[in-house]
Amino acid sequence: MRHNDPQILDQICSVLESSNDQTVKAQSLAELIRCSRGFRWVGIYDAAGDEIAAIAWTGADAPAVPRFPVNQGLCGAAVRSGTTIVVGDVTGDPRYLTTFGSTRSEIIVPILHPVTRAILGLIDVESERVNAFTQDDRALLEKCASSLSRLWD
Repeated sequence: MRHNDPQILDQICSVLESSNDQTVKAQSLAELIRCSRGFRWVGIYDAAGDEIAAIAWTGADAPAVPRFPVNQGLCGAAVRSGTTIVVGDVTGDPRYLTTFGSTRSEIIVPILHPVTRAILGLIDVESERVNAFTQDDRALLEKCASSLSRLWD
């Protein structure tokens, strides 16, 4: 963990405690996460039903596929496994659904209900660099995901 990571987690709690609606909160959360490590693109997805749907994202562009069946893509793999998926080079992974043609690596972290452990959503981070995500990034994103379950309250 980096020295400013606890501050990011405190900021996430502040956003979640605000009176804003889910979409506004999700947009703020995506931006906080993106800025925390200088990530190129961060999306927050709802994955509670048969479909995975983008709630909010931050970065240059909207996702090319904002809604898709829960059994597709790397996001679908994260839902099926219930665990974080890290792919160092998406060009070699047939599960990858192209969000941006320049994406080379991706990390998807499930957001779990704190009691039932049901998957509520996902944090999806994409980079134009191969093997862009470190264990430190993964640890931070997993801590963020633990807090983000409150987005579905």
